[in-house]
Amino acid sequence: MQITVRYFASIREAMGTGSEELDTSATTVGALREALMTRSEAAAQALAHGKAVRMALNQDMCSADAVLKAGDEVAFFPPVTGG
Repeated sequence: MQITVRYFASIREAMGTGSEELDTSATTVGALREALMTRSEAAAQALAHGKAVRMALNQDMCSADAVLKAGDEVAFFPPVTGG
């Protein structure tokens, strides 16, 4: 299925792009994260399970078990701090 994946901040830097259209067989956001981690060492480090990575599905925060469907937009980003 075709989805849009967006990356922000340090994850964008590690992935080498801000967004991409992706054909995936992943059925959940967590499975997509796993698949993306296999792309390169930089991706594996940026999306590693020990890292605090926030995920959003169609601009709503989600957990790893959120179900994907064709046309969805998934975003990965580090926690945001402000002040």
